[in-house]
Amino acid sequence: MITRAYAKVNIFLKIVGKRDNYHEILSRFVKVQNLYDELEFVKKNTKEELELLGEFGCELKQNTIYKAYEALRKAGYEKELKEFFTYNALKVKKNIPSFAGLGGGSSDAATFLHMVNDEIGLNLSDNELAKLGLEVGADVPFFIYGYDSANVSGIGEVVEEFKEEPLHVETITPNVKCDTGAVYRAFRENYKVNIELANKMAKMSSMELLNTYDDITLNDLFKASLRVYKDLENYRKKDWFFSGSGSSFFRMETING
Repeated sequence: MITRAYAKVNIFLKIVGKRDNYHEILSRFVKVQNLYDELEFVKKNTKEELELLGEFGCELKQNTIYKAYEALRKAGYEKELKEFFTYNALKVKKNIPSFAGLGGGSSDAATFLHMVNDEIGLNLSDNELAKLGLEVGADVPFFIYGYDSANVSGIGEVVEEFKEEPLHVETITPNVKCDTGAVYRAFRENYKVNIELANKMAKMSSMELLNTYDDITLNDLFKASLRVYKDLENYRKKDWFFSGSGSSFFRMETING
């Protein structure tokens, strides 16, 4: 059975503080219904501990799916994982661009955790899966809960569903691979926090936000991304907005009916 791992966009993203080496955020995540990777378990052909089939832009141990596997193993499920993955591999059809601000790797990891949980019968709750997912990446908990729209805060561990009208998201991804670490380093050069504005944005609908604020105001990382990757300026258009640390842009319309 094929399971979809959906992309996301950030309607707004505000940096509201720091916790140890991490930045705390307040952001609106929205699922992209028409863009997703496809994951399925298939018969295993090698003796590798975890056999991943697909086109990935990194080494196995850097892959978010492998990191999710390791999080489960360290949580005490090594025996169950070994039994299952002795005979099964994971096949991934990648459709979500990498290094694009769309959360593809995080979505794959979250989907993998759900698939293993269901297939092996670990009976872990969404909260337990989200805690494991946070060890893999800050965006993973959002994908664990599966909301269409949510306010995400802290370092990604607080996910609160935001109920609003269904939305259609259109994305474009320039041929620019944005390094999140480099973007955050550029952001810290002019570090400013506006918690009052962030809290105000969190109460507004996604369409209200896009109709009220410009692309720079909505996303604290956009100006930093433009400094690091100057070619992004060529893709700025009216009514298009920047997702996360990039490089994707999106626009959105309310679905009538």
